[in-house]
Amino acid sequence: MVRKMEIEYPDTLPDVLQKSVDNFEKEAKMAMAVKLFELKRLSSGMAAEIVGMRRVEFLKELEKYEVSIINFEPEELASDVENA
Repeated sequence: MVRKMEIEYPDTLPDVLQKSVDNFEKEAKMAMAVKLFELKRLSSGMAAEIVGMRRVEFLKELEKYEVSIINFEPEELASDVENA
């Protein structure tokens, strides 16, 4: 089942950001998915699904948002290295 969310924003917002309505809405959806991934609330696969991309494409886009593909805390990374 797929659910749909509606977000209200001022009519002028896309113009202020110099975006078309479609581009603004796609960018807002991407920003939400990126932030949820960054906060470790979503996997990269789930975030990619939200924006309608393949996982690899989503991971490549993270650079534009200055978000690391590797989303580990230093302790987690040290533990993974130790257990490798």
